[in-house]
Amino acid sequence: MPTWLFYALLSAIFAALTAVFAKAGLKNVNPDLATAIRTAIILIITWGIVIYKKNLSDLPNLSKSNWLFLTLSAIATGLSWLFYYRALQLGKVGEVSAIDKGSLVFAILLAFIFLREPLSPKLLLGAGLIVAGMVVVTLK
Repeated sequence: MPTWLFYALLSAIFAALTAVFAKAGLKNVNPDLATAIRTAIILIITWGIVIYKKNLSDLPNLSKSNWLFLTLSAIATGLSWLFYYRALQLGKVGEVSAIDKGSLVFAILLAFIFLREPLSPKLLLGAGLIVAGMVVVTLK
């Protein structure tokens, strides 16, 4: 198994756990507050990993472009989490998660437009199946 696939599968498993744990933790809690708590904990963990692995020395090597795009990514992540937690509080985990995974379709499209990543028939078919799955899961 390629290393990237192993990490991608772990990401998917932990994303699933995130949804289930978040839904349970959102009972009688404002979703914005819950997102702030989650973010603070993530901040502590990730900086702890950076310090433990002695990666702080890489900080001065970041370019203006690195800072710009990492900042934009952080803003997008924060907004995604805020909307995700609000949706989880109001909806069912399976339905919210199905729509959330639709981000893959948007990522494929945006990567094609901005990063010039190619669109293959296989990729388009997979994206179409994801959209179909989102529709099926969320239909009443």
